[in-house]
Amino acid sequence: MPRINPLVIDKADDGISAAFDDHKRRFNAQITNMKATLALAPPAFHAYMQWYPLYEAVKKITGERLAYLFAYSISFAADCPLCSTFFRKIIIDNGEKPEDFKVNEKEQDLLSFGIAIAGNKGIITDDQVEKLKESYSDEELVLLIAFAGQMIATNIFNNVIETDIDDYLKDYLPVNKSNKL
Repeated sequence: MPRINPLVIDKADDGISAAFDDHKRRFNAQITNMKATLALAPPAFHAYMQWYPLYEAVKKITGERLAYLFAYSISFAADCPLCSTFFRKIIIDNGEKPEDFKVNEKEQDLLSFGIAIAGNKGIITDDQVEKLKESYSDEELVLLIAFAGQMIATNIFNNVIETDIDDYLKDYLPVNKSNKL
């Protein structure tokens, strides 16, 4: 049970209803339990929905697959059941197993970077940054780091609120947290 119940969508005021409609149209997304909870404070909803433009920018840098694996690695390291399950769904729907996806060394460097950011509260080694500088420009690194921060903020929000897993994700819940990364 969540610590704060989401806004009942049918009872949203005109401003939030319009924001929901715009969000669904622009990003082909649904209003989830997390978004309905954020909508209780419209500035919070608008701030957190900036995740979407950052994610699109990350996809342009890394490609779609590595973008969702990066987000999954961050969410997994942050121990966020909701976000991890959301990205498990994407991984599974794209024909892979979250417990056994294959990546090359360059891809693993990015995933390890995301894991380190989430797991070490942003404290990472110079070596980790230098490895990424071989593959990404400073501008791209800023976007990747900003996205990681936004992903962690989302993880923290959902962990603190104990946001309920949306019904459409329940079939994607892991059996246990022994997935590899």
